[in-house]
Amino acid sequence: MRRLLCWIAGVLLIPGLPGGAQAVPADGALIARAQQPEAIALGRSARDLFGPWKFHVGDDPAWAGAGFDDTHWESVDFHVAGDPSDPDPGTSSLAPGWTSQGHPGYYGYAWYRLRLNVQGTGEQLAIKMPDAFDDAYQVFVNGQQVGQFGHFGTRREWAYPSQPRGFPLPAHVRNGPVTIAIRMWMGSASRFSGPDAGGLHGPPMLGSAATIGNQVELDWDSINRELGSGFLETLVLLLALCVAAAHYSLDRSDPAYLWLSLVSLVTLLGNLILQVGNYTMILSSTVVLLSRDVLLTPLRIGIWILFFASWFGLRLSRRLLWPTGVLVGLLAIGTLMLRPPLHGLIVPLSFAAVLTPALLWIKLALAGLLFWVSYKGIREERAEGWLALPAILLAVAANYQHELRLAHVRVQYAVLGYNVSLGQLSTMLSLLLVTLLGSRRFLMSQRQKLQYRLEVEQASELQRVIIPSEMPQVPGLRIDSEYRPSRDVGGDFFQIIPDSSDGSVLIVVGDVTGKGLRAGMLVALIVGIVDTAVKEEPTPDRVISAINESLCGRGYATATCIAVKIRSDGLLVATNAGHLPPYINGRTLEMEGALPLGTLSGLSYETVEYRLQKGDVITLITDGVIEAQDEHGELFGFDRVCDMVSAHATANAIASAAQSFGQEDDILVLRIECTVSY
Repeated sequence: MRRLLCWIAGVLLIPGLPGGAQAVPADGALIARAQQPEAIALGRSARDLFGPWKFHVGDDPAWAGAGFDDTHWESVDFHVAGDPSDPDPGTSSLAPGWTSQGHPGYYGYAWYRLRLNVQGTGEQLAIKMPDAFDDAYQVFVNGQQVGQFGHFGTRREWAYPSQPRGFPLPAHVRNGPVTIAIRMWMGSASRFSGPDAGGLHGPPMLGSAATIGNQVELDWDSINRELGSGFLETLVLLLALCVAAAHYSLDRSDPAYLWLSLVSLVTLLGNLILQVGNYTMILSSTVVLLSRDVLLTPLRIGIWILFFASWFGLRLSRRLLWPTGVLVGLLAIGTLMLRPPLHGLIVPLSFAAVLTPALLWIKLALAGLLFWVSYKGIREERAEGWLALPAILLAVAANYQHELRLAHVRVQYAVLGYNVSLGQLSTMLSLLLVTLLGSRRFLMSQRQKLQYRLEVEQASELQRVIIPSEMPQVPGLRIDSEYRPSRDVGGDFFQIIPDSSDGSVLIVVGDVTGKGLRAGMLVALIVGIVDTAVKEEPTPDRVISAINESLCGRGYATATCIAVKIRSDGLLVATNAGHLPPYINGRTLEMEGALPLGTLSGLSYETVEYRLQKGDVITLITDGVIEAQDEHGELFGFDRVCDMVSAHATANAIASAAQSFGQEDDILVLRIECTVSY
């Protein structure tokens, strides 16, 4: 009769019935005798708890209790033929999970229970959980929770990359009966990670707290040797980022430094996310996986392409930006479809047969785009391109680890006891090499800029010497000038050359093509020609012709110029070569047009004459006054100039008005006022 009552009690206590209903035991003594605990002697050692464990899917807080009857739960054993220390869940060397043990497709909560009779220890006990599990757990001893890994919230749970964990048992739990209950949770997407996912993939370990602590330290040491090279990679990435950012802050003209900063930053973020995920419980497994695989990896490949395009001076046109952006986007979307939580839940598992080869071809297309950029760069840059080729090959190796495995290339190495991947080595070497090349380019650029600055200073000093800063005193004339170059070295010039033999004065005003140093050197050349021509025959047409003949044949050397001679009797004689005609009392002097100087040899230039009177004002300007424009693109224009010269505005007033309106080019204003009657 007692056996029958036991059997009835056991049947009524089958857990997992709809609604979580459980029967109250009819006879607690019978149940206790039916669950004989395993006797283990520990002392100061530790022991793997292979089982058999009791297992049941579902969830009920009562299952943590020491008095709960689990006799009718199924039994699982963690003995395996292979090595149970392998950290990858779902592999053949680990204990299979519940999906391959009669619960295919199941996800959510499940429980493991084990009853022990601990003997021979006087020290505090601790339990170490296996490193391989899916996905989170809580550990209970005699109904009391002693630890957990993962986040168990009221609305949802979070899993984290596995880490070694040991939990001390309550101080009073030493010798005697011990009931261990482990509450497991697996996310819906993890069931698709392998054919034997779910739950624990190895045995927990029970032993003295000191021994368990040492074992946890050994496991962390193993992880450090597995991931420690990532810290060296982080230092290299920080170095590359700081150097590239410093170069870009000092030289914004070269966008390659900006792209190098971005590729270093993206790679550094991926590395930090991995380190934070493996050493802390800040980022969940899903965040680590999606941020690295879906976002950062495709982005890093695309930025490498744009970096090398900028490095070789290739224009980032739509021809390059569009295919790069499209391929990066497709790679990110395709990878997202093969990762949890989409894969298996929203995207059917059968899609992997199509998506996997498609993603391979997309990555190969990105590699082809990178090699096309490299080919263009090497063809155009030659030596600079060949120097960058090793960095390009290393960048490819760093971003194509999976593809190299498919080609049976070894990608893992042991260096001084630490595991180092080919990707890490390639990343560090490529960024170090690119950083060195970038520093070399930066120093060369700075040297060239310094040399150019010295040349500009010398040219500017020469220009200050050859362009008069003080107006010569000419009887009967009041001369006022205002010169405001748009750069350190301007392309406008003027010369005022009095002739003491007849009381006349020759005024030459011009504007050479181009800007900067070359324009300044051309101004110096023209001024020298003017000085020589004046000594031979100081007439406007002869001076203009002399300049034209000297400039012809020099290719780049062209200029507009006007020469005006004012004689002592008030006669003004002017010759123009493509320059703006002078204003006399607010009206332009009618002159025939002519080609600029240096355009065609053998030209003859016409002269015009004008009889000056007392009070007449002659104003000579360059096109920098007319072409000044505001932020809306409106020109200062001829009308404003006419209004100002008609109002007898000073040279300073005209130049200031044009400059404040919006200077675009060199501004030169020369004003001559007749102060005597002729």
